[in-house]
Amino acid sequence: MKLTLNQLKDAGACREAVELFLALYGDSIEITEAACIAVADKFNWNWAAKHLLTAPAWAKYERIKAPAFAEYERIKAPALAEYERVTAPAWAEYERIKAQALAEYERVTAQALAEYERVTAPAWAEYERVTAPAWAEYERVTAPALAEYERFKAQALAEYERIKAQAWARAYNSQAA
Repeated sequence: MKLTLNQLKDAGACREAVELFLALYGDSIEITEAACIAVADKFNWNWAAKHLLTAPAWAKYERIKAPAFAEYERIKAPALAEYERVTAPAWAEYERIKAQALAEYERVTAQALAEYERVTAPAWAEYERVTAPAWAEYERVTAPALAEYERFKAQALAEYERIKAQAWARAYNSQAA
């Protein structure tokens, strides 16, 4: 079965994948296991499964790859444990130094921050005093519109939730057919 460049574009493939496909295959390729294995490390197969396979084909893909993923995780686990064992002391030292540096930064800037807050406090208080009546007027004027918006939004959300529930039931029941 062929896969075309247009199918990739229509499915929303990223620019890099489209360019790679074009460079490797031109407008299309006949999909074979050998062709896919040859570029196994070049394409995002999970993306391709999600966007280019039918639901039954996607389920088959998931069933086939599950044992391979389990084996990958099994093989990777000891290597990750060793990496974490080897890097733990360096990470601890980094965290220790970072904590000291942050404490020193906070010590040095505390006085400046306190002075900044002291100097700007009167200006901030004046800002709040001046803007408070305007804010109160804004809330008074917009309250009816907000209430109407909330009423419409609640109705629309209730209908949306009803339709989602109906759609889920239909989709679930279609599996039995």
